[in-house]
Amino acid sequence: MKLFGKTRELIQEIEVFYDTIAQAALVCKTGIDFFLDRDTERLTERVHEMNDLENQADTLRRSIERKLYSRMLIPDVRGDVLGLLEASDNVIDWAKKLLTAMDIERPQIPDSLLKEFRELNEASYKAMDEMVKAARCYFYETEMVNDHINKVYFFEHEADKIEDQIKRKAFRSDEFTELSRRVQMRYFAERVANLSDQAENVGNRLAIAAIKRSI
Repeated sequence: MKLFGKTRELIQEIEVFYDTIAQAALVCKTGIDFFLDRDTERLTERVHEMNDLENQADTLRRSIERKLYSRMLIPDVRGDVLGLLEASDNVIDWAKKLLTAMDIERPQIPDSLLKEFRELNEASYKAMDEMVKAARCYFYETEMVNDHINKVYFFEHEADKIEDQIKRKAFRSDEFTELSRRVQMRYFAERVANLSDQAENVGNRLAIAAIKRSI
């Protein structure tokens, strides 16, 4: 059963909001790919795209929140939706910060860590993608939410494992002679993996909200 009844305008805005989140996740993934390919010009282009997407998502979220307060949702459900929108918006915020940091600092990822960073990027992207699918299901097909949440958890766990591999290589390899480079590899591994953590946060909210709707 749909959550919003006949309020078509609100439904459309929520659809566009999650379209924006999905696009931001893809822009972030390709931006990191360009960074790992040492294509800094295209990375900078993705940073500009991410800034635009963040602004769009913020505008949409505020518009949806105003409608939620002024229209038809009962207070308990409204609170769940508001929390979900805010947590989802945080995903774009983190993605923007990550791409901006890469563009500013431009750390030199050694060839020995490129494979792991690419795998970490892929796992974090898949966690975000499944998060968006889970959120859409909450509004339209609640019974499917857990299927996508479980995939979010799976990819978040994969990201954690790859992050750990990068850190171990960075701090145990003789390739790094300076502590600052080891720390920088750790820092960016944590930032990429944090995208999957943000997706997991949304998944946790969705799991609770979906249970409350089923009661």
